[in-house]
Amino acid sequence: MAIAKLFQILIVNGTLAHMRIWDIDPGYLARQQLLGEHRELHGMFNILDQGKKGYANHPETLRWVGCIEALKRRHELLVSEMLLRGYNHHSPLAEQLGEVVWPDIYIDPPAQQLRLLAGKYAADQRSGRIPLPVNSQQLWAQHKYSVMAHDPNLYKVIGPEVAHGRYRDDMEGLTSLLVETLRAPVDAGRLYNALQHMWGYVKGDIPPPQQPVVLLDAIRTAVVERRVEYLLHSTALSELALWV
Repeated sequence: MAIAKLFQILIVNGTLAHMRIWDIDPGYLARQQLLGEHRELHGMFNILDQGKKGYANHPETLRWVGCIEALKRRHELLVSEMLLRGYNHHSPLAEQLGEVVWPDIYIDPPAQQLRLLAGKYAADQRSGRIPLPVNSQQLWAQHKYSVMAHDPNLYKVIGPEVAHGRYRDDMEGLTSLLVETLRAPVDAGRLYNALQHMWGYVKGDIPPPQQPVVLLDAIRTAVVERRVEYLLHSTALSELALWV
């Protein structure tokens, strides 16, 4: 049976609730979802890398078959977010060695994942570091520095499209585009350019540190100390740590 068809059957029967690797940025995950995904990702890694049983035939596992290097990348994203929030981490995965190939299917499209989280958070007013966006403009503001680092040409295009173009009222399309854009690697020049823009937001005319890792750390410190909400709610604050 095709995996996509199997997804549809299991979703209807409600059997996918107990295992999930999210595709949206970990900054949106509340503590329970963030630590829960980290735990489940390790279980999935053991299945795919070491042949363990467990949920080997679960659709969430099946969609990551052949994508173990991307699974490691997702783990790095989770760990970066965990460390940013002050959680400890003592369970590294093996170093990435091969090509990073991402799954070509979602169990739920990225915009639906945001809606699922909204439903989970409503009862007890939970929240991630980044508030769930209510419109395309807020969604774009949360991702803009990450996009600047991953694809500066796309960055120039999306802004106008969110303001008065195709993505103004299309959160479905924009969310998927942003998820896919942030999967691309970041080169040193683009990374430093994005960090410089973030630095200008918190430090004005003070020259930035030259080493990206020092610059990002200084940005994080300033953002937290000054409670700069705009950057506290940016995916770049944790996501760009993978590339420094």
